[in-house]
Amino acid sequence: MFKRIASEALGLSDIGIIVPPSDYDKVESDDYILHEDGEKIFFLIKSKQDEYCFTNRALVHVDGNSALNKKRLLKRYEYYKHPIGGVTLETAGNIDLDVEIKFYMGNTDYGDNSSLKSGGGLTFSIDVDKKQIKQLADLYKALYTISLIVSENHSKFRTHMESLDKALQTVVGNRSESVNKVDELKRVHEYVLAWIEAGKEKYLRKDFSEVFLKYINN
Repeated sequence: MFKRIASEALGLSDIGIIVPPSDYDKVESDDYILHEDGEKIFFLIKSKQDEYCFTNRALVHVDGNSALNKKRLLKRYEYYKHPIGGVTLETAGNIDLDVEIKFYMGNTDYGDNSSLKSGGGLTFSIDVDKKQIKQLADLYKALYTISLIVSENHSKFRTHMESLDKALQTVVGNRSESVNKVDELKRVHEYVLAWIEAGKEKYLRKDFSEVFLKYINN
């Protein structure tokens, strides 16, 4: 007990280790992965307080507010709904015991009106044993690449929806009095739904297995 209290007081309990794939089935995060839907763990950092599990679809965070408390809070952040940004990697100095990866995940809401609204998000700062800097550098590359892909796709999706808005304005402006308004409304409604779904299918990428397979070598 004394060792755990001392570790917490000194902040050493926050230093995580990178868990090898052979041990993924031994961590708590594995119980909450959507294996049935093809979700797979590609990178996992575990400290005495937390687990940061990076899958092909999301960051699964098993959050413990204290090394002395066994209670955990499960949080899940899908990459396409919570875009990653600000990815940085801080290497260790001569007396440092850890290296640090930082990034934020924003909140994105795709409303019924198909407008893209980005709000504030969460900032993550994860300390890892400095001996594992090479593995952490692999995660840095993967997260940075995902951030670029999601940002570009969101931009394309906005352009897609702007084109829809212009098309609707043209249809409304050219509406003939002889056209049955109920039938016209139905056709427009079906067209809008199809357009939105097509945009989501094309630009809202949910699976980033290819990126992790390219960069993660642990």
